[in-house]
Amino acid sequence: MALTGKQRRSLRALGHGLTPVVQLGKGGISTSLVDAVDQALTDHELIKVKLLDTFELDRHDAAAQLAASTKSEVAQVLGKTILLYRPDPEDPRIDI
Repeated sequence: MALTGKQRRSLRALGHGLTPVVQLGKGGISTSLVDAVDQALTDHELIKVKLLDTFELDRHDAAAQLAASTKSEVAQVLGKTILLYRPDPEDPRIDI
């Protein structure tokens, strides 16, 4: 499910007004954090993840690792914010 440029642009526009639902800090990417991101994606399809100053990994590596762990797509990495997208397989709410 690779996103096209047009789809990414649409998701970035939708995600602009969102507030982060998950924060990554010095604890890194743990299984409980992946579970929280997975549940948030199930609930919302499009979420923001905030990287705190104490987070030590590269932001692009963290985005790729979260996307791979949750079977989602990275729509954007901007500053210390990651925008992730995973459509609901049965009833997608976001039409891109």
